[in-house]
Amino acid sequence: MRRAARALFGRVARRRWVHLILGGALAMPYVLVGSVVVGPLVGADDVFTDLPLQLLSFLVGLPLAAVTALFPLTRPMSVAAVRALCSVDGGALADGPPRSRAARGRTVAWFTLHLGFGGVLSGMTLALPPFAVALIALPFLPGLRDSKPALPGVLRHGWALVLAPVAGALMLVALAAVVALASGLLARWAPALLGPTPADRLAAAEARAADLAVRNRLARELHDSVGHALSAVTLQASAARRVLDSDPDFVREALAAIEDTTRRTVGELDAVLGVLREAGDASDTAPAPTLADDLGGLLRRTRAAGLDVSARADVDPATVPPLVSREAYRIVQEALSNALRHAGTPLELRLVRDGDALRITAENALPAHPVAPARAGGGHGLSGVADRARLLGGSATAGPDDSGTWRLDVRLPLTGPAPKGPTAP
Repeated sequence: MRRAARALFGRVARRRWVHLILGGALAMPYVLVGSVVVGPLVGADDVFTDLPLQLLSFLVGLPLAAVTALFPLTRPMSVAAVRALCSVDGGALADGPPRSRAARGRTVAWFTLHLGFGGVLSGMTLALPPFAVALIALPFLPGLRDSKPALPGVLRHGWALVLAPVAGALMLVALAAVVALASGLLARWAPALLGPTPADRLAAAEARAADLAVRNRLARELHDSVGHALSAVTLQASAARRVLDSDPDFVREALAAIEDTTRRTVGELDAVLGVLREAGDASDTAPAPTLADDLGGLLRRTRAAGLDVSARADVDPATVPPLVSREAYRIVQEALSNALRHAGTPLELRLVRDGDALRITAENALPAHPVAPARAGGGHGLSGVADRARLLGGSATAGPDDSGTWRLDVRLPLTGPAPKGPTAP
């Protein structure tokens, strides 16, 4: 009994009832237009005084509602109403206007059903409850039986009068049952008629992929630029603290290197955060570092942090295409940062032309004891290097060899079509 009462009058049932009444309210303008058509055809001055003419006006107005359902905002508004009132899983419904003819057809079907069911059941909701309440009160209010309202004479005497409250209560229950059935059908049909089509799913997947690409791009840039700078500053500050009393000249050099590193990192951070700007002016974003302009400073700051780096470039950095130059700078930065954080042994860096590609190699001996333990949640630098190389159509390998040397080998094409994936700013 409790389950049946909840199904007919519970919170979900009441909200779905409101959804049907909303459909009836939306149907009223179309009924008015239908009455303008029906009235002159049947010669009636007021169609709303005759129930059959009201129903006929309603039937004439529904096709007009179907036509207006082609308006692009119909589906978003219908989906919003269903999510708010019908207790339907929001993930089963589509977002945005329909993108295909089939989706528009399903939206038309939903809108017509909503207004059709809503119009009929809203009329029943307005008419039946007052009559049912009158029946329930009839035995207890003699004045109501003797008044002018057009109650059937049989209801004024005998068993009919005694059973009138039962009939009134059954009318209310029947109305609630019909509403629950109709609203339940609409809730069941909503995912099929308002759910995402293959085109909607493809658009959503593309949007998620684009968002993920931007997130990965931002994370990679922050790791390579800010992560490298923080590692260098930490080691420089640590070294300066150890020799603060014994070697003031070194401390001054370390502080100058820290100042230079942090100043430059602020500019790089501005460039990285430019990824988040939806439509920013390029002049507002600091230029990303390149091999031609910034490799020397990167090597100088890394050496100031205490890492012995020998670098050899058999290719003129100025001849490297800008996109490749930017990605190559980040790859070199990651190689130096890894050696600085985890090895501390001398590193040999080489940049050479290998046919139509730029080849970057970085080698250093593996230490007996790592300089710093691995960070929780770290370990994404080498995957970022691989991503950068792949986006340019190149390749990257990294790992120790049998001689105890860690080797990073990256090959970046210098010619060919621009990459299809997202690239660094």
